[in-house]
Amino acid sequence: MCYTKNNMHKLNKTAFANALAVMTFAFYTVTYIIGLISKSAFEFFFNAQFWGADITSLVPTRLTVNEFIGIPVIIVITSWVTGYTVAALYNRFSKENKG
Repeated sequence: MCYTKNNMHKLNKTAFANALAVMTFAFYTVTYIIGLISKSAFEFFFNAQFWGADITSLVPTRLTVNEFIGIPVIIVITSWVTGYTVAALYNRFSKENKG
């Protein structure tokens, strides 16, 4: 958090977006590695994210080079934009709700 005299609860939008993008990439990497090591562990871990719904059948078993590179790039870009937007909205709403 960035503390200023006028606004005690302001988030640095870029830092928040960067942190979310890095964590998203790390999560993607960990799940990919789990999938390489143990298919059953991957299925358990991945399905647990969706309350046990069997969605691993939707995950491709083999990735092309374009998918291997493109999927994490799109995920990171999307998470960065989401993080920046969330921080901007938080800053805006915290100003409006300030007493």
